[in-house]
Amino acid sequence: MAIEVYGVEGEVDESRVREQYGQLTHLLIEHDTCITTMESCTSGLIASLITDAEGSSAIFKGAFVTYSNEAKVLQGVPAQVIETYGVYSAQTAVAMAETCRATYSADIGVGVTGSFGNVDPNNADSVPGEVYFALATDGGVDCYHCSVPEQTSRWAYKLYMADVIAKPLLRYLRTRNP
Repeated sequence: MAIEVYGVEGEVDESRVREQYGQLTHLLIEHDTCITTMESCTSGLIASLITDAEGSSAIFKGAFVTYSNEAKVLQGVPAQVIETYGVYSAQTAVAMAETCRATYSADIGVGVTGSFGNVDPNNADSVPGEVYFALATDGGVDCYHCSVPEQTSRWAYKLYMADVIAKPLLRYLRTRNP
């Protein structure tokens, strides 16, 4: 169900990631394409990087940081999805992407869930370094899985995933008709 994706080997270059998101935001503005996110393990970093560019308010209405299972459910992710498949699953990432997209009537919804460097004692399906993310658009939903190599800090894990997530977003915007 999930497309396997990989990041760069070694440390992620923050300035390169910021440059990618600058390009992403400019493409969103150019295509008049609205985007939103529901983020767990990335803690809102994707939303922050998108809104670092001037003019982003034209394409970004809001986002959710849903770190706990309860927060995901409060924002509209069906509790049954989490109970059946686990919070760290392709199905939950898809539900997150679809839910935030619908809430903000956005063209693109991004959902991100996973564990980074340690096991989550609150969720039995926690596997360190396993992350799922989904991109929901009017053309459907694409779901991805990434095994994140050990990083030096929480920030490095988040930046790694931001870099991974930027690639399919940029590909989608570059291949669609404006």
